[in-house]
Amino acid sequence: MIIRVLGCHGSELIVADGKGHTHECRTCGFLVNETCMVDAGSVSAGLQEAEQGKIRHVLLSHAHFDHIKGLPLLADNLAGRVQDGPVKIHALSEVLDSLRRHIFNDVVYPDFTRLPTVNSAPLAYHAFDEEKVFTADNLEVTAVRVNHIVPTAGFIVRQGDSALLYSGDTSETRRIWEVAAKEPRLKAAFIETSFPNDFRDLAKFSGHLTPDMFAREFAKLGRPDLPVYIYHIKPSYRHVIAAELKRLNLPNLHVLEEDQVVRI
Repeated sequence: MIIRVLGCHGSELIVADGKGHTHECRTCGFLVNETCMVDAGSVSAGLQEAEQGKIRHVLLSHAHFDHIKGLPLLADNLAGRVQDGPVKIHALSEVLDSLRRHIFNDVVYPDFTRLPTVNSAPLAYHAFDEEKVFTADNLEVTAVRVNHIVPTAGFIVRQGDSALLYSGDTSETRRIWEVAAKEPRLKAAFIETSFPNDFRDLAKFSGHLTPDMFAREFAKLGRPDLPVYIYHIKPSYRHVIAAELKRLNLPNLHVLEEDQVVRI
């Protein structure tokens, strides 16, 4: 499984390191095996036209703007050129309803599930059943609801003898760790950590994690040696959060960067 990091932050910002260098932080979007997106924050800005044309599936964790931002423009780029059927948007039914009512509603943006025509539309909605396996090309996926302020799911994504846990946006939760702990093929986890430890109250109120909260959640997996990749850091606190994560002394902890490639 090859995962290309198009964006991995909780907002967009160009961050200076104080040494004359900058880093462009982009919203969350992860391209798996060239054909499947996990969230869609950076899908339109992070891929060339031909690369966008290869996408067949989007696993959408929830409907917050930073996770769907690139989806309308992806549809726009593909409109009128659909050859192999629409891109399938896999999400909770509540999330798909939010897209229908608030995004692809012919007010904020055209309804690209029926334009240019119903038979040539670039997008199609697919509601998944929680904790039941579905397929996205050569991937097997299980969605598990997590603890955010809007309906949200994390994912277990499997291919061959490997599996990846993607937490989705979440605060303290339980079920996804239980499901992941029973996954014999689990090779890595992508887990959100959004705010510094001093912002614990804000993190809990908004349905996110701090480094200390992350450590307690990660411990529920019972796999302290598991490679874990941190994403959804708020760019303004990037350096503080990275330092707090480093102090956890976890052996295989990594902070994701834009344009990184992870092989599992």
